[in-house]
Amino acid sequence: MSTGPDAENDAYEAGQNVAAQGGIVSAMTMLSRISGLARDMVLSYFFGATNVADAFFVAFRIPNFFRRLFAEGAFNQAFVPVLAEYRLQDDMALRQFVAAVGGNLAAVLLPVVIVGVVCAPALVAVFAPGFWDDEERFELTVDMVRITFPYLGFISLTAFAGAVLNSHHRYAIPAFTPVLLNLSLISAVLFAADLFATPVLALAWGVLVAGFVQLVFQAPSMQRLGLVVRPSLDFRHPGVRQVGRLLGPAVFAASVLQINSLVDTILASTLVAGSISWLYYSDRLFELPIGVVAAALGAVLLTNLSRLDSAGARERFSDTLDWGMRMGALLGVPAAAALYGLALPLIATIFLRGELTEGDARMAALSLQAFAVGLPAFVWVKVLAPGYFAQQDTATPFRIASIAVVTNVALNLALFSWWGHVGLAFATSVSGWVNALLLLRGLMRDGRYRPGRAFWLTCARAMVGSAVMLVALLWLMPEPTSWLSVDGWTRALWMAGAVALGASSYGAVAVLLGEKPRSLLHRA
Repeated sequence: MSTGPDAENDAYEAGQNVAAQGGIVSAMTMLSRISGLARDMVLSYFFGATNVADAFFVAFRIPNFFRRLFAEGAFNQAFVPVLAEYRLQDDMALRQFVAAVGGNLAAVLLPVVIVGVVCAPALVAVFAPGFWDDEERFELTVDMVRITFPYLGFISLTAFAGAVLNSHHRYAIPAFTPVLLNLSLISAVLFAADLFATPVLALAWGVLVAGFVQLVFQAPSMQRLGLVVRPSLDFRHPGVRQVGRLLGPAVFAASVLQINSLVDTILASTLVAGSISWLYYSDRLFELPIGVVAAALGAVLLTNLSRLDSAGARERFSDTLDWGMRMGALLGVPAAAALYGLALPLIATIFLRGELTEGDARMAALSLQAFAVGLPAFVWVKVLAPGYFAQQDTATPFRIASIAVVTNVALNLALFSWWGHVGLAFATSVSGWVNALLLLRGLMRDGRYRPGRAFWLTCARAMVGSAVMLVALLWLMPEPTSWLSVDGWTRALWMAGAVALGASSYGAVAVLLGEKPRSLLHRA
């Protein structure tokens, strides 16, 4: 049996069980999302949709915006395809590339973090201009940004390590890592809030601690791969320069949802108090299926499509994209229908307790329904974008993302004064559809992806099954407003019944229409 780099490359070229990889990421991400919901239940109980809650959500969103923009979004899209090429070379070249990228990333992050801490008032003014009229809320937000912004440095390096692990088909640890953030914030509220004159400051410190813990958590897995290397500062390394060329357009192209979220926050800060919190709570439920389904698909597709492109396997490339699109339809369409039909019951079951009022629940439910309209589109964006990035094409997604963002901003400005926070959510959904349809058209036009008959049949089955599921839920479950007047345990029992009814009715219809379980399997 061969060993060393040749054996590594043989394994690298072998077909990968993409469905199994996606299942691992989905399972770990589900743990992350469940712990995230537990975190948000704690936050809604103690802080509700108050001014201090709005202040924390802005302070948390600022470093998260840059993290998603540069670390998890664009950086991965630029880094992973190049890393795929270096994995085909000898071990020394791979280690030198990882060392150079890691060292350069750390060198860039340090001054960015310092500037962010120093310029916290300016960041708050940009992200939440509506806070200018409330000096106390503005100052509280600035104080929390100064605490939370260094989180950007830790979590960006964590994302770098996660990208390396994913490229070696080690998906579980990176997907599980966000659980540590949720546990840190829950602990901060339950055990540290009383130590502060302003209890919400404990959350800011919880964010900072979580960033350090998440980075350390990745280290053992990197060590087992032999890739815990001494960082080097080398901006002339050819791989670094290649990543740099791809990074600029990818920053914008990979982060449409984050840019739209930023615009939503800016405009929501000018609306009535609580608008930011209503959007936050509804967005958390909206992002649940995106995280569990879309992020899992995106993670495994980027690494496998990059491998297939490096190997010149065009037919397998298209087949793998088609599998991703079918999975996105099978899981994304019913998730959107469920979020729309059960918006108020979901908000009430998860968040309606403590400081959160029935009025808050109704407002958050309205924006959740508006978000749900765009859910399938955002799932498909996560599938389609790797089709470009795997081939080191960041220019096309950049142009498409520009159109989507302009659409979002135009609709935001047109709708937010009439529909308030609901108009902001609806504009995000429309921009998601613009992004997804243009990405699909581009891949089909260039011949990189040709949807097969199976894709269109799967879409039809998903739509019919979702319609039947929605009718069953609305017919057999209590009226949405009834969920507001019962206790938490009753809501939980009703929701368990709704999940069982929805999943069984959708699954039964899909199978009866011809969707076979083995169609979920795929090797690339």
